[in-house]
Amino acid sequence: MAQLFVRFVVFTLLLCPSVGNASDQLNILLITADDLGIQLSCYGDPIAQTPNIDQLAEQSVQYQTAYVSQASCSPSRSTMFTGLYPHGNGHYGLANANVGFQVHQEMYDNLLPNVLKEAGYRTGIIGKLHVNPEKQFQFDMRQGNGFGNRQVKKQVQYAREFINQSNDRPWFLMFNLFDPHVARKRMPDGGRGPQFFPDQVEGLPKSVLTADDVPAWPWQQIDSPEQRTKIAGYYNCVHRIDAAIGMLKQMLHETNQWDNTLILFLGDHGPPFARGKTSCYEAGLRVPFLVRWPGVSQPHVSKRLVGSVDIYPTILDAAGVEMPLRLHGRSLRPVLTASDSADWRSTLAAEFHYHGESPFFPRRAITDGRFKLIHNLRANELSASSSVDGDRAPAMAKQLGADHPARQALERLQNPPEWELYDLENDPIEFVNLSNDSEYTDQKQRLKQALTDWQERTDDPFTDPEFRKKIEKRYSKSSR
Repeated sequence: MAQLFVRFVVFTLLLCPSVGNASDQLNILLITADDLGIQLSCYGDPIAQTPNIDQLAEQSVQYQTAYVSQASCSPSRSTMFTGLYPHGNGHYGLANANVGFQVHQEMYDNLLPNVLKEAGYRTGIIGKLHVNPEKQFQFDMRQGNGFGNRQVKKQVQYAREFINQSNDRPWFLMFNLFDPHVARKRMPDGGRGPQFFPDQVEGLPKSVLTADDVPAWPWQQIDSPEQRTKIAGYYNCVHRIDAAIGMLKQMLHETNQWDNTLILFLGDHGPPFARGKTSCYEAGLRVPFLVRWPGVSQPHVSKRLVGSVDIYPTILDAAGVEMPLRLHGRSLRPVLTASDSADWRSTLAAEFHYHGESPFFPRRAITDGRFKLIHNLRANELSASSSVDGDRAPAMAKQLGADHPARQALERLQNPPEWELYDLENDPIEFVNLSNDSEYTDQKQRLKQALTDWQERTDDPFTDPEFRKKIEKRYSKSSR
C-alpha cells in the first residue's frame, strides 16, 4: 500500500507540476534608479566607483546594449508594467504633465502587480510609481510614493519589513531609487530655484566628488565649471545608489531570500542632460541592465539586444504566470545563459512622444548594435526641446565655433533632419550623421525596413499623420 501511495503522489506531481507550496515560487525584486545611464564602473565608466553594483553584475547577466522604451520617466515605467511600448499602452508622456497621460483602460487587469497578485504574490512598491492611473495598481504595500526620497537606509528598512511580513507568500517588490534625478532648490519666497544634484544625504556617499574630479560629458563636450559641478553631483548620486544596492544585497542574505529571488536592476533612462534624457540618442536610451535568475541565469556579459520591454514577460515567466496574447517584449530566459544558440532579436527599437505636455515631437529609433537609425517624424515642421531639467549645455554650446561638432550635435537635438544614421562603433557619441552619405545607403535602407517591420509588428499608430494630429490635439492644454 505504501508503494502504491508513493507512486500515486509521483504520478500526480508529474501531471500537475504546479502542485507545491507557494514558497516554491521565486520572489521578484525589480530595482530601478531614476535617470541612471551606463555611468557605472562595470560598464567601463572611468569616474564611477560602484563596487556593490559591480559585484551584482558579476553574479548576473550584464547586458551591454539595453534600451528603455522611451527616455522619459512615466512612459519608460509604463512599459515595465505592461510589456508594451508607450505607443501600445497609451502612456505617451509624464504622469504629472496634467494633461491626462495614462495607460489604456483595457490594460488595467494586466498591469504587472495586478497579474502577480492574482497569482498569489504579495505586492509592494517603495519609491515613486509615476504611472497613471495610480489607483489601478494593486500593491499590498506602498511606501514613499512620489518624488525626492534619497534616504536609502530607510528605504532598505522598508524593504526588510515588507519581506518579513510576507511570511510564506512569494513576493514582488519594486524598489525605486530616486537618485540620480535632479532636485530643485526652494527659494526664501517659496518659489522654485535652480535644479541641482544633492552631493551627500545622511552621510552618503562617504566621499564627495567636485568639478575638479570629472570631465565634461563626451556626448556634450561642454567643459565649464558650472557643467562639471553638475556632472560631479550626478556621480555623487550614483555612488549613493551603489551604497543602497550593497544594503539591499546584505538584507536579502540576512532574510534568507538571496537564493530564491529574481533580481532585475536598471535605470529608467539616461542622465538628465541635453542629448540624454528625452532624446533617442544612446545617452538617453541606453541603461545598465542586470538580471540574476537563480537556477536559470549564468553570470556573463551579454551582447544580446534587450530592453525594458522584456521585463514584464520575464517576470511572468519566472512567476509561472500565463502571458497575455499581445506583448511587445519577450522573456529573457533564452538569453540568460552564455550560449549563442538561442534565437533572439537582431534589432532593438525605442521611441519618444512627449515629456511634459509640449512639445509633441515623436521619434523612432532602431539599432542592430553597430548602426543606429533615428526617424524624426515632425522634422522641418516643429522644433524639439533643446534641453531638459535645467541643463544649460545648448546655450553654452553657442560659445563654440559654428563648425564645432558639439555645437552642431546640440543644435541638431532641437532641429534634427528627418533621418539620422550613426555608426556606434566608430562614433559612439553620435556626432556624425551619416544619413546622407552614399557609402552608407545599404545600412540606412536595411534599418529603415527593420523599423517599418517593427512598427507593423507592434501596431504603431503614430505612422498615421491623422492619428498624430488627434493625439496632439487631445493632450494640448490650449485645446482644453
